Amino acid sequence: MTGEISAPDFDRRMLEALICPKSHQRLEYDAAAGELISRTAGLAFPIRAGIPILLISEARVLD
Repeated sequence: MTGEISAPDFDRRMLEALICPKSHQRLEYDAAAGELISRTAGLAFPIRAGIPILLISEARVLD
């Protein structure tokens, strides 16, 4: 177990308040990957235990 959560544990209403720490643009929710995506910055931020981890150092670079 990696500590990642299933999609229903993330409150999608939080998306209205969250922005990318690098681009300052809105984030998209990828339920399949359990991540918040910033297409502008090219980063994917993990969600752990229902909490978005919006640290650039924790983000995955998008292909």
